[in-house]
Amino acid sequence: MSKIPFRIAATDGAARTGALSFPRGDIRTPAFMPVGTAATVKAMTVEQVASTGADVVLGNVYHLMLRPGAERVASLGGLHHFMRWDRPILTDSGGFQVMSLSALRKLDKDGVTFQSHIDGSTHRLTPERSVEIQRLLGADVTMQFDECVRLPAPRDDVERAMRLSLAWAERSKAAFGSPEGRALFGIVQGGDLADLRRISAKSLVDIGFDGYAVGGLAVGEPQDVMLAMLDETVPELPADRPRYLMGVGTPDDILKSIARGIDMFDCVMPTRAGRHGQAFTRFGKVNLKNARFADDPRPLDEESDCPAARDYSRAYLHHLVKCGEILGMTLLSWANIAYYQQLTADARAAIAGGRFADFAAAASAGWTRGLD
Repeated sequence: MSKIPFRIAATDGAARTGALSFPRGDIRTPAFMPVGTAATVKAMTVEQVASTGADVVLGNVYHLMLRPGAERVASLGGLHHFMRWDRPILTDSGGFQVMSLSALRKLDKDGVTFQSHIDGSTHRLTPERSVEIQRLLGADVTMQFDECVRLPAPRDDVERAMRLSLAWAERSKAAFGSPEGRALFGIVQGGDLADLRRISAKSLVDIGFDGYAVGGLAVGEPQDVMLAMLDETVPELPADRPRYLMGVGTPDDILKSIARGIDMFDCVMPTRAGRHGQAFTRFGKVNLKNARFADDPRPLDEESDCPAARDYSRAYLHHLVKCGEILGMTLLSWANIAYYQQLTADARAAIAGGRFADFAAAASAGWTRGLD
């Protein structure tokens, strides 16, 4: 039995709303977790991130291992103190970099040897070391070390990675132990192959985790394939534990995944888009580079609670983007994270009210209608 309480307050079809409770606070679900890879959500202060309603942010083992170093972070009071974030933190185990930095690593059954993308120095990650780094950082949610493959991939490669990830899941759990107030999530792999997804999910449930993530999606496959894999995977996961879809995604991805029973999400998309002049709004995605905004005095969304979306004109945001000003990156990243948080907050309210399908349809219609 998990020591981390997860309460489901309401359901609407497969969609659920509730909360995962930690000593540092609750993560209200469905939840979107801003990505703070290197102990910062890019271009934003922690005060701005908190103002959007985010309950949790994500950090990354690989990047923090290289700079400034997990032991250094621990000596400085842990990641929460280091970055001045007093709410929960989830740390990615470094497994994604096994895929994304494949040219810089050598993989074996025991772990992965990395060549640093910064200075070429050599580093070793194993399930035990990944868990140790996450402990040193002070993560509230620790992720098992896994191997992710980019899709499409041959079945033999997908199955090998899935079975290796299961072996690493057992080692991650043994290394994690039973610390008070902290959770360990297992990660379902299996690519775009339904039978492998089911095997992975069932095996992880047999091992036993505080929560279950679905990894290895949004890595090159179409949305319909991702959703089909959720349809195969989610029924195999315990109803009384949180479900986390890693690295996803667009607002449409999020609502369609909530409808299938997913509780938690993370993605670099809102901040990356903001740094490149794009805004996510209830009217769809907006490119502020577009010359049509140069003389537009209206804000992105006059009804938004976020100052970046409500108080600055489209003309000013266009000007900042065209000039490459850092403030433009900050304001659009802030507006985007605020929109994602509003979307999941509205989803929680809609599920509680038994009207999630209507809410999702109305949101989709708004994106289609576009910004006037």
